[in-house]
Amino acid sequence: MAPPKPEAPAQTASTADTSTSADLDLHPALHPSITSVPVTPGVHLAGQSAYIEPEDIQKDAELPFDPEAVTPGPQWNANSYFSPKEEGRAESPAEAAAGAQTGDELLKRLSLIPDKAAEGKDLADLDPRAAHPGLNLSGRVISATFTVPYNVKYSPGADWELNPRRGTSALYDSFSYLASSSSPWNHVLVGWTGEIEEYNVLRPHSSASFNSATGQSQSNKASAPIPVDASAPPPPPPEGVRVSRADRARLEKQLERDHGGNVVPVWLIDEMDEKDDVAILKEQTRWRRYAEHELYTLFHYKMNAPADGRAARKSWADYYRMNKLFADRILDVYQPGDIINIHDFYLLLLPNLLRQRLPNVYIGFFLHIPFPSSEFYRCLSRRKEILEGILGANMIGFQSYSYSRHFSSCCTRILGFDSSSAGVDAYGAHVAVDVFPIGLNAASVQQQAFGDPVIREKVKGIRELYAGKKIIVGRDRLDSVRGVAQKLQAFEMFLEKYPEWLEKVVLIQVTSPSSVQADKDDDNKVINKISDLVARINGDYGSLSYTPVQHFPQYLSREEYFALLRVADAGLITSVRDGMNTTSLEYIICQKGNHGPLILSEFSGTAGSLAGAIHINPWDLSGVADSLNKALTMPEDEREKQHVKLYNHVIANNVQAWTNNFLKRLMTNLSSFDQSFATPALDRTKLLYQYRQSKRRLFMFDYDGTLTPIVKDPQAAIPSDRVTRTLKTLAADPANSVWIISGRDQKFLEDYLGHIAELGLSAEHGSFMRHPRSDTWENLTEKTNMSWQDEVLGIFQHYTERTLGSHIERKKIALTWHYRRADPEYGAMQARQCQKHLEKTVAKKYDVEVMTGKANLEVRPRFVNKGEIAKKLVQAYGEGPGDAPDFVLCLGDDFTDEDMFRSLRQSKLPQENVFSVTVGASSKQTLASWHLVEPADVISVISLLNGSADAGNVGAVAVVEGSVPESRL
Repeated sequence: MAPPKPEAPAQTASTADTSTSADLDLHPALHPSITSVPVTPGVHLAGQSAYIEPEDIQKDAELPFDPEAVTPGPQWNANSYFSPKEEGRAESPAEAAAGAQTGDELLKRLSLIPDKAAEGKDLADLDPRAAHPGLNLSGRVISATFTVPYNVKYSPGADWELNPRRGTSALYDSFSYLASSSSPWNHVLVGWTGEIEEYNVLRPHSSASFNSATGQSQSNKASAPIPVDASAPPPPPPEGVRVSRADRARLEKQLERDHGGNVVPVWLIDEMDEKDDVAILKEQTRWRRYAEHELYTLFHYKMNAPADGRAARKSWADYYRMNKLFADRILDVYQPGDIINIHDFYLLLLPNLLRQRLPNVYIGFFLHIPFPSSEFYRCLSRRKEILEGILGANMIGFQSYSYSRHFSSCCTRILGFDSSSAGVDAYGAHVAVDVFPIGLNAASVQQQAFGDPVIREKVKGIRELYAGKKIIVGRDRLDSVRGVAQKLQAFEMFLEKYPEWLEKVVLIQVTSPSSVQADKDDDNKVINKISDLVARINGDYGSLSYTPVQHFPQYLSREEYFALLRVADAGLITSVRDGMNTTSLEYIICQKGNHGPLILSEFSGTAGSLAGAIHINPWDLSGVADSLNKALTMPEDEREKQHVKLYNHVIANNVQAWTNNFLKRLMTNLSSFDQSFATPALDRTKLLYQYRQSKRRLFMFDYDGTLTPIVKDPQAAIPSDRVTRTLKTLAADPANSVWIISGRDQKFLEDYLGHIAELGLSAEHGSFMRHPRSDTWENLTEKTNMSWQDEVLGIFQHYTERTLGSHIERKKIALTWHYRRADPEYGAMQARQCQKHLEKTVAKKYDVEVMTGKANLEVRPRFVNKGEIAKKLVQAYGEGPGDAPDFVLCLGDDFTDEDMFRSLRQSKLPQENVFSVTVGASSKQTLASWHLVEPADVISVISLLNGSADAGNVGAVAVVEGSVPESRL
């Protein structure tokens, strides 16, 4: 059954006084005196509900499936995509059989149940667990989205007021489908409560009405449906909103009890009154700031004005903390075998934060906005962290192919990961990348658009109002990326270029407030630009009896919205950059009997899937003008042909199909690729917390490729001043024992790191050791037979003469053949031949091993390796209570360092105290528990432990300390 609707509220504080301080800052073009003008004056201004009785539905509005056979999920938005369930209809054989008195009655009842098997569905549509038994699925999907589907209002001690939230309706409809019995999944939705607004339950009664369909209060029945500024909550009191434990529990119970879809709220709390267990919510908009001001802006190819970075630093810390709180909340409800689906740019760090704590969890991620090209994306200051966060997913979905290609390119160019059109090799596993254009539930849209008599009356009213004129309709958000200014400029050129259309065409442009908190100055510039263009066009081409542009800066009621889409002779969408524009899909459905052409920007996310539309470049004003003329003069047979193609596509690719396709592709990828070898990115928060709790700490670092980048000339790999200063600071702490365990010889380590007296050094993979505060080197192999070296030297010399750019490095214990300067392919081929030669000769005669490194081959005594040194250093502490190290950080980048990781795994140390980290290549499989991308990350991590809270570490510091450090260093 559909959930009970909330009680109609009395007048709220935001509507009680129309002369609030917020109005003083309101742009003149958005004043209620402007926005309160109805789009369809004189037609059912009472705002009747669009939900009507089934017998009133027009019989000629054919649906692709019987909506009464679709079990409704929670009705989370005003445009719910599921009609109310018919009372008494059985949804399963067991339900149908209950109460049957005879065999004939039982057969009759069973015959009324839809035969899902006959619908051509594969096994994954009916029983995902049976289709993929190897995954051990639980049959449940956890969806993580930024906000719950409601605007919540709070009064202490009373039930919470829940009103449907505007925006992202297609996404909420996907959740509604998953929560319905039509889906084979159980579903849990996790989201932030959103900004919580306090209201007074005992406020005086007023004449305000409540629209149960939209969940919005209206000051009077004759006003516009929703004024632009009505949804903005009033500023909270200085001390913040205080929510008790009992009230928080009440909201959680309401979300689960009243709306059927098991919604789990995430509480983003500024302070906690521990004494009374009261959550204090102060600046609630802070949690949006980084996502909407930094990410949304850049992902839409816009740049913010330069600043000193302090605000971005704080907003990044809040973004990290928010994603961390989401991860905590999901782990509270997670069960093994659950699939976690994460949505959009607010939660880009969440996949990796979950992967760090559940290495084998099943995660899908979908981005609903564009992903920019690498040339633009790399301007983002936290570019690496964002990519690493997304790559924690098993599969990543985008709206269009170009967005997926941009993402893969960024992973290669910025992180150095191997990628292709199929995905990215990251952290020892394959992350699939694919394209899933989102859809809507065409059946429900069609039912609402054609089945409501109120809409029929509004259609009639609009046609009478603009009798004898062609109607072009545009509906966009108030955002520069929506291209409203380009649309108006193109329409102006259209009137200039085709004067025969004067007084025969009208552009109805509806501009609704954006749900994204953009820069206020930028918003005002857009508003001013639009207002100026409207005034100029109407002044130049209008008259007392003709206004070519009808601009409505407001939200529309559902009735007015669908009426406009139905009467349009052409739909015009000129977005300069967007994700999935569902207006274009709704326009196609509403044009079923009219066949009005759709003019669609090639930069829209729907352009790739709507091939039958007229594609335009919104920056080419003359081209858009020509397309308008083409659309308005197109013969009926051509219009119908184009529309049928578009209509069939929208019908077939609805929101249910999108949801099922995404999950099925995710399960296929999980079954195809072994994820057990994945190594998550290092959890810096856990590392910092454990470091501060410990008192006996052991650090073991490789040198080349770990502390310094790999270079062609090994002698040029000199540590920078930052590296030496960072190591010196770390080693100066008496609780820290810091060792450099390298394949380098004694002389190199002595020359460049020997001046740090507190540093322990191990040369030639553990053959020599110099303890901290000592000048003496200990030779661990002085009794070893080294007669094998002459034979190895001869073999190396043979290949050196035949490989241009290669050379031999002779150490006291080992011999190394380097080919970094040789041609990469030829050098690698020669190395393979040399390795086989050594293994067939020297390795069989002597107790030595042939080791492959990064562009080198090394031969050394078999008992000499870094693992032995790691074991020796751990044992030096002792194994008794209070003796063993309670914090170990071990970092290395190549095959020789795997010996250290293996040794630590085999030790008796608690694994939660051991952080073994591999550095570098994304595709390698390792015994380490964590991953870092490059040496710069290693120095950043060590700096974090030294107390630095640079931009890359401020999120971890904010979580551990509970606040953002003021210093930017």
